Amino acid sequence: MTSLRTTFTVSFAAVAAAVTVLVGFLSYDAAARLVRVDQQTVFEGVVQDLFDEVRRNPLEPADFATAGAGGGPRDELVRPGGTVVQVLGPDGSVVDRGRTPLPVAAADRPIAAAQAAGRLVEHRDVDVGDGVYRVATVSLGGGRGAVQVAQEFSGTEDLLRDLQQRTVLLVGAVVLAAGLFGWWLARRITSRLVRLAGAAEDVARTGRLGIQVPVAGYDEVARLGRSFDRMLGRLAQSEDDQRRLVQDAGHELRTPLTSLRTNISILRRIDELPPAVREELVDDLAQESRELTDLVNELVALAAGQSDTEPPRRVALGDLADDVAVAARRRTGRAVTVRVSGDTVVDGRPAALQRAMSNLVDNAAKFDRGGSGPIDLVVTRADRDTVRVEVLDRGPGIAQEDLDRVFDRFYRAPDARSLPGSGLGLSIVREVASAHGGSPFAVRREGGGSVTGFTVTVTDTGTGTGTGRAG
Repeated sequence: MTSLRTTFTVSFAAVAAAVTVLVGFLSYDAAARLVRVDQQTVFEGVVQDLFDEVRRNPLEPADFATAGAGGGPRDELVRPGGTVVQVLGPDGSVVDRGRTPLPVAAADRPIAAAQAAGRLVEHRDVDVGDGVYRVATVSLGGGRGAVQVAQEFSGTEDLLRDLQQRTVLLVGAVVLAAGLFGWWLARRITSRLVRLAGAAEDVARTGRLGIQVPVAGYDEVARLGRSFDRMLGRLAQSEDDQRRLVQDAGHELRTPLTSLRTNISILRRIDELPPAVREELVDDLAQESRELTDLVNELVALAAGQSDTEPPRRVALGDLADDVAVAARRRTGRAVTVRVSGDTVVDGRPAALQRAMSNLVDNAAKFDRGGSGPIDLVVTRADRDTVRVEVLDRGPGIAQEDLDRVFDRFYRAPDARSLPGSGLGLSIVREVASAHGGSPFAVRREGGGSVTGFTVTVTDTGTGTGTGRAG
């Protein structure tokens, strides 16, 4: 399997090689073309100057002699680019050799004997010694001879071949450097991904969610690391919650199940029991089954609340409070008053929020059984970022030492242990509040009773106006 680091290195080197080869080829081709064209232009200029000179002035072979006076036509010809000049007599023989002897071809002799000045013949790729030249022969006219001019092109080609070799070496060096730099860069970039992959493999192999995830920097890899770390944290928290829920549920289920088992064993002798004892036994079984059913329902609701499967949406807590009040009146027979103030629209899970409100109202009704006054369900916009839900009752209230524990799972105050219930209702309120960015609260109410509730964080502030409702 090819690693990401190898893939990144090879890709970086391949791109660098392709770009370098393309740039090198284009640069060499442009330089070679420019050099060749420049040299060709120089030679053509020399030939044109010679042609113009012999057409304007009747010149003799002696005018181009090596031993001629400085500043003559020969000097004008040899000055640009080291041109080689050789003078031919009327019969095509060499009367003055240049610094490099040039061959006289059969086509050059008629030019030397020509009567018209400026007749021209050119020879390309002429081998002279170790070099390759381009030669042009121009007649002096009047049968007086001709002048040969030559330019070496092999030196230019050698120079271009050397340039080509240097370009190839440079391209190779750049590709090698690009590969090394790509390997270093890939190693630097992927090292955190390798550590992150190692952490994920450790989690998959060991099942331990408390592994430290390496997080460094502020780029996409760092964001991935932080997201992975948060995900592991949530999974670990969920696993702890599930383990604690199972342990607590097992502890709480043990008592009613033991009582049920005891009563069921007594049922085997029901024919021996007096009618009053039989009635009491049946009542106990009915009560225990109801309590067990309530406990299971609470556990299911708590587990469902932790799963967060319900999609969040815009919900008006005031409308939910109306629905809760209607259901509570029908279920408990108590009067429930709803008051709503301000804009109570939030982003949340409606079913979970409704369950939390119902638990608060049911809890108030349970502890204020003999009360005749209404239970108040109040929903207010506390501030720009918070909506507050609270239930007010006139029951016995909550002892000061129990205020901080009433939202714990399965916790029941000493004076409430004789009442039906599982001790999970208010813990569900805490879970729902935490899932919506808020927190639960419980305080003693002035004049008797208690105030319990929770807050919800508003993610999109509204502009509603205060309203009041009662039912």
